[in-house]
Amino acid sequence: MSSSAAMIGVVGGGQLARMLVQAAKARQVGVVVQTASSDDPAAEGACRLVHADSRDVAGTRELVQGCAGVTFENEWVNIDALIPLEQQGVRFRPALAALAPLVDKLSQRQLLADLNIPCPAWIPLSRVSPAQPALPTGWSFPVMAKASRGGYDGKGTLVLNNVEELAQLIRRVTTTEWLLETWVNYDHELALVVSRDSKGRIHRFPLVETHQSQQICDWVLAPAPVSQSVEALAYNVSASLLTKLNYVGVLALEFFYGPVGLQVNEIAPRTHNSGHFSIDACSSSQFDQQLCIVAGLPVPSPLMVSQGAMMINLLGLGDNANLSLEKRLEALHQLPNAHLHWYGKTPETPGRKLGHVTVLLEGSDAAFRTEEALRTLQTIRSIWPAAAESSD
Repeated sequence: MSSSAAMIGVVGGGQLARMLVQAAKARQVGVVVQTASSDDPAAEGACRLVHADSRDVAGTRELVQGCAGVTFENEWVNIDALIPLEQQGVRFRPALAALAPLVDKLSQRQLLADLNIPCPAWIPLSRVSPAQPALPTGWSFPVMAKASRGGYDGKGTLVLNNVEELAQLIRRVTTTEWLLETWVNYDHELALVVSRDSKGRIHRFPLVETHQSQQICDWVLAPAPVSQSVEALAYNVSASLLTKLNYVGVLALEFFYGPVGLQVNEIAPRTHNSGHFSIDACSSSQFDQQLCIVAGLPVPSPLMVSQGAMMINLLGLGDNANLSLEKRLEALHQLPNAHLHWYGKTPETPGRKLGHVTVLLEGSDAAFRTEEALRTLQTIRSIWPAAAESSD
């Protein structure tokens, strides 16, 4: 690309926006960032910075000036307030109508029901009687309670083990903003990142296996060690959603896979932690896909350039670290086949997502790659242990 390439805007300035800025630099596309602080991860590489909270519509009005398209780092946006901008010709990717059903878990679940896509059985918390709290017929404890908006990395989720805990939740939250789900027994947690361009062409990354610790993603293995039929089903589900919504942009789906088959757990209308491996392991990363779609550039097919990959999150350890931050980073830099991505966040508070490491795998079959990945995980966790608690 020439330096005259289109400029794009991104609402939000965290690590996802930072990696979008880095992808844009490779194509010589400028990125304007709307974020509340000049210390946020994406601020460093932005060609212009709009100092405003991501829900500040006045800030977004300033952001869009001169941008060929605008995208979002996360789904915590005020869609109603942005509609006038879209009506005035601002090109949001995804469009607000496509984003609207996905910013709320209640409307997500209703969308899945309308499309007959399997997900855990659920009800709005508002359907439970405050006077006599009880689960629907056929349900049993434990159950999962989820806030319909704003939850991430374990925030906004709660395991309820008995009717007393259910009653306590009803007393302390706005019940119209929560839902209950049946507990799911699964063998694998999986995720799939897909993209759809303005011409309706869909691209997909490999289906991956994810592992959570303290309800935060600990590591990701690509491709997932599951059958091709499971991957095909996951793709078909994603294609149905993308087409139904006329969605243009990058989207991620989290799945449970186990005795009852494949079920959708969450939908994220954006780039996703499970797709970070693509920066090093694919010919076009999830951020490159997002960039090309928003800027109106041709969207390349994302092909794996290695047999597999493992991505491991680096969360803040605080005072629990055996090695200093400098020594941990130095040791990670020295690992062969390891690609360290640092988000530039300070300070190192416990549980804060500070970066990730991607290691390219060489095994030609799933069993060999799984062994290789577990050895890789052990090596990296000997340098940088998993965090015991979560923060931001």
